[in-house]
Amino acid sequence: MNRVAFTVFGVDIMWYGILIGIGMAIAIYIALKEARRKGLDEDKILNAVIIAIPVGVVCARLYYVVFSWDYYGSNPSEILDIRGGGLAIHGGLIGGIVSAYIYSRAKNLNFLKLADTLLLGVPIAQAIGRWGNFINGEAHGGPTNLPWAITVDGTKVHPTFLYESLWNIIVFIILFLRRKKSKFDGEITFLYISLYSIGRFFIEGLRTDSLMLGPLRMAQVISLVFILVGVVGYFIMKKKNGGRNGV
Repeated sequence: MNRVAFTVFGVDIMWYGILIGIGMAIAIYIALKEARRKGLDEDKILNAVIIAIPVGVVCARLYYVVFSWDYYGSNPSEILDIRGGGLAIHGGLIGGIVSAYIYSRAKNLNFLKLADTLLLGVPIAQAIGRWGNFINGEAHGGPTNLPWAITVDGTKVHPTFLYESLWNIIVFIILFLRRKKSKFDGEITFLYISLYSIGRFFIEGLRTDSLMLGPLRMAQVISLVFILVGVVGYFIMKKKNGGRNGV
């Protein structure tokens, strides 16, 4: 499949970037709708997004480059070339969450309430963005004879991009249905971190292009850390709030 959607003034516009942009736009729309439902200042939510997105993109690229240094160390001119792919979602999440935390401290906002609002639509953005991996011919798994296998270089392989896309849709549905029944600030955040990471851990085990640190698949290591943080954070906040909504 052609990775180029169209060309403007000699510059190729990639499907990968278009799909990520669409996903981000939908996630922002959901965040603003959720802010309105909660009675939060939409301008402050939008300001947090304006900061989190570029920081997240930079961190997603930095994460990818660091754990692919064997290649980029020999090809430094390609470090800034993100149009062909090479963004690691874990790096983006870490960067975005940290930037939102700093913003919340600077503006005296409830960080967990802010995070609940911003992260609600993120699984949909991820679900859409994974199709950019399909167009780029990346993020697929090893050989399989399953009826839904896709063919890459003449070999039938697991469509792991599809598995993750479907899992992210399931995560979003769970979060969306839970949001009105949330008992404490941080519930949506910790549920997202835990649920996404559970799926990513197992799906990553099928992939053939994982970022590695020695013998370890970094996405699985980070997923385990995220699961721990999500589960522990969930129960700490639940106990701390005694089932009451935070302020």
